[in-house]
Formats: sequence, structure tokens, C-alpha cells
Amino acid sequence: MRKVLVTGGAGFIGSNFVHYLIENTDDHVTVLDKLTYAGNLASLEGLPEDRFRFVKGDIADASVVDELVADADVVVHYAAESHNDNSLHDPRPFVDTNLVGTFTLLEAVRKHDVRFHHISTDEVYGDLELDDPQRFTEQTPYNPSSPYSSTKAGSDLLVRAWVRSFGVRATISNCSNNYGPYQHVEKFIPRQITNVLTGQRPKLYGAGLNVRDWIHANDHSSAVLTIIEKGRIGETYLIGADGEKDNKTVVELILKLTGQPTDAYDHVVDRPGHDLRYAIDSTKLRTELGWQPQYQDFEAGLAATIQWYRDHEAWWKPQKAATEAKYVLQGQ
Repeated sequence: MRKVLVTGGAGFIGSNFVHYLIENTDDHVTVLDKLTYAGNLASLEGLPEDRFRFVKGDIADASVVDELVADADVVVHYAAESHNDNSLHDPRPFVDTNLVGTFTLLEAVRKHDVRFHHISTDEVYGDLELDDPQRFTEQTPYNPSSPYSSTKAGSDLLVRAWVRSFGVRATISNCSNNYGPYQHVEKFIPRQITNVLTGQRPKLYGAGLNVRDWIHANDHSSAVLTIIEKGRIGETYLIGADGEKDNKTVVELILKLTGQPTDAYDHVVDRPGHDLRYAIDSTKLRTELGWQPQYQDFEAGLAATIQWYRDHEAWWKPQKAATEAKYVLQGQ
């Protein structure tokens, strides 16, 4: 039985990964999470007490991190400040968590010689033109455009340096946009779903032509576990499920799947520096490690996600009013 330490395991993709580990392995899982607004203990309810424990703490706190890492076989690092809009209004937490926190974890795994996997984002590569046939690969140069993506790029580079300079046993994955259960209602897909479910009109930045490459959180989780078990130390793997959709299409599909007119949404002022298009080429992951996504039909995955939010109103309803009030202040 492996002992796996998951940072940020009460957040969206972290909690999905914890559930995936419990359901698909015999691992014992410890979650370290600061429980900022984006962390939710309700996302971890029902997990078996003999295989799961939760520790509230900050990944930038070296004393807490050192003790937990010393008792782990693998550290999977999800913890991050991750909302682009928030990074534009207050970049400091992104520096503290994404850079200082990652440094603190790297020093601990270096000291105790523990396997480390670092979760990152395709946003470190900047964006592509809407009519560009290219997709991001592991060789794409970094070109981040926001405080969020730049601090994630910096954390990736720290991991690479610790591998090369100190022999840390680490891998990196950069994933496209996730959707699925347990995602905070500030994010694009759950915001639009919960708007419809509460009788509000969805909101679309600008013309809605910006393209994202969507992947279900379960597919992200299976890819990460594959990399941990089969990936080559020091390598980066891009995770994607060929799910490119522009935001307008996604909003209209949500409306269709909830029985609403497909034009029942409002346009709001575009976000500053809004990246045009992300697209992932996951050939390396698929050919070298044999991974394949389960949710290759985006509409089916989105329908399942909508149903989850219908069934779990008690999970997201407490967040909703405060989130929308914040967006109103921002004119969005």
C-alpha cells in the first residue's frame, strides 16, 4: 500500500483525484489543504477513514510539509491559486502559493527522496490564434499571459531545476481545462450551469469565440495516475482529450441540455488579456504510456456534469450568491 500525499486535495481536480485513487487503488491518501475559498471539505465526504486523512495546512509552511512528506511514498502536487480573474485583481497569493509553496515542497521531497508529481496547466504556453492548426506540445515555448499562468510557469521551471540540479524524482503534467464534479461556481462551466439552475441567465465574455480544450476531471485523474506509475523521471506530459470548443458553443450546449432556448444568455465585457485558444496534443502520453480518455464525447460528459450539479445543490448553493456578487462588482 502506497502512502500518497495530495496537496490541494479539497479543491476541484485534487478532490476528484483523491476519489479516483480510493476507488482504483489500495493507496492510503493524506490530503494537505489550506481550505481557502476554493477548498471544500464536503468534496471529501464519505471516504474510508482507514485509508484517508485530512490535514489543514499551508504548502508554504515548511514544518507542516516536512513532516507529511517524510511519511509519504509519493507527493502529488495539485495545490494552487488558479483563477485568472483573481490573479488580475490580486497577484500576491499566486506568488505565495504557486511559487513559494512549490519551492517548499521541492525542498522536502529533495530531503526525504520522495517521488514527486507536479500538476500544471496548458496556460503556461500562452495562447494560439483561432485559425492556427497547431496544438501545444511538450516542446512549445512558455509564453504565459497572466499572473496565474506566469506563476504556474515559474513553478514548472522550479521542478525542472530541482530534477536537474538535485536529482529530485519528479514528473510534470500540463493539462487542458477540466470540467466535472466539485468545481467551484466561479469557474466557467459550473457558473453557467448554476446560473441556469437558479433562474439566472448565463454570462459570456465578449463574443464567446475563445476556445478551450475540455477534459473531464476523471480523465485527468487517470492520466496523472498513469504518469506516476509509468512516466519517466524528469519528463513532462501534456494531458488532453481533443475537446476543443469555443465558449459560445459550450454555453449554448448547457442551455440545450437544460431545456432552455440556446440564445438565453447575456454578453458581458471581455476579460483583460483573455487568451484566444488552447489546444493540447497528448500524443506523447498516449503513445509512450498507453493512456486513453474515457469521456471522448464532450456532450455526454457535460450532461453528466449538469446532473451532478442538479443532485448536489447543497454543495454549491452556499458559494453561489457571494460569487455572483463579486462578478457584479467587476461588471461581469
